[in-house]
Amino acid sequence: MVRRMRRLVAVLVGGLAATLVAVATAGPATAAPKPPPAGVDITGDGLAEPLRLRAESHPQHVGAVIDQVNFLPGIGQKTGPKAADLGPKYTIVVLAGDTPKQTFDLYPKAKGGPRVFRPAKQPDNRKTSAGWFLGRLSMSETLRTAGVPLEREFDTVSGGVGGGERVIPEDALDPARDIDEALGEMQRLLLLNGAVVLVITLGLAGIALLIRRRTS
Repeated sequence: MVRRMRRLVAVLVGGLAATLVAVATAGPATAAPKPPPAGVDITGDGLAEPLRLRAESHPQHVGAVIDQVNFLPGIGQKTGPKAADLGPKYTIVVLAGDTPKQTFDLYPKAKGGPRVFRPAKQPDNRKTSAGWFLGRLSMSETLRTAGVPLEREFDTVSGGVGGGERVIPEDALDPARDIDEALGEMQRLLLLNGAVVLVITLGLAGIALLIRRRTS
């Protein structure tokens, strides 16, 4: 009887260990669909034709321009500076693939610091309200390096709303890879949690079986 119980426990433990190893080493069951690559169109003062930047060919520029608007809160100020204090205006349209998603008006030379205006009417018909926001101090240099005809600024080093000038490594601008990795880790974590529950359940069942056989 004792030998039989030991054999049963050994088989149970071996099966549970194999299950844990298989779950821990398993990858995502299905790959998440890749989101379309990002892009930015820029129009405005001094530009004879729109600047069309795409992540495939200009990943650093696309990421830097989007970084000028991706930190904006939900609600902005209802009124902005006077028109005479705004300076040159540049409209950017953020795209997913070839589909326009959002649009913003950027004023890098506004009196008192860069400003961003978000129109209530957006290309993807999302519900939002018009609002004015303080922009990043790096706005002028970001637009200039992207191809907008602006004078170079040497005093923008750091600080400002959400930070100043920044350099984005090319290998860091792969949102599809980051999403795939995050989904894979999440799925693995869920599978591990399920395996832990299974181990506990089978363990309790094995103990109950042993106790029942021992007392019968």
